[in-house]
Amino acid sequence: MHTDPLLKPRRGRPPRPRVEDVDTRELLLRAGLETLTEKGFATAGIDEILARVRVPKGSFYHYFPSKEAFGLALIERYANYFAYKLDSHFGNEALAPLARLDAFVADAVAGMERYDFKRGCLIGNLGQEMNGLPESFRERLTEVFSDWEGRTAACLDAAKAQGQLAPGADTAQLACAFWIGWEGAVLRAKLERSAQPLHTFARFFAAGLPRA
Repeated sequence: MHTDPLLKPRRGRPPRPRVEDVDTRELLLRAGLETLTEKGFATAGIDEILARVRVPKGSFYHYFPSKEAFGLALIERYANYFAYKLDSHFGNEALAPLARLDAFVADAVAGMERYDFKRGCLIGNLGQEMNGLPESFRERLTEVFSDWEGRTAACLDAAKAQGQLAPGADTAQLACAFWIGWEGAVLRAKLERSAQPLHTFARFFAAGLPRA
């Protein structure tokens, strides 16, 4: 993201296009993600988000016709970011499949510690307040969780193929159970400002896996 949309071109290169539109929308999305990983959608005001990046309200409505549209864009952005994170861990063939799951947990713990446990999971946060949110969010949030479960199941399938899990292990159900428990652990970690709930859940999930 450029801090100055009128950067001077480097010698020998053609002038770069103005990118203030891209930058302003990006600033709004980043500020929205920071805000909504800390607090609820219903309590987060547009003015608070605008104040973080010093963007006038008119600019917000230029990019997003409503707060609902903004929320859907944030879900999409977070889903893409998190899918990339999962792939980076679950696709790491330098590690055994179950070790990849451990690496994801360690990375998540480090991320929550970095922000003093004030930030959680945007998708989980929104899911907890679904009764007060636009109905358009419900289907998209469900789709995101299903996508994460699918990526996790693929990692567990790899563990089964390598003999780490029993041949009859139901990886789809295990992946579903992981995310149901993990989101609860993230909530508890925020509440207690401690990584212990994350470690406790990860340890008990691993202990309950049907081993080969």
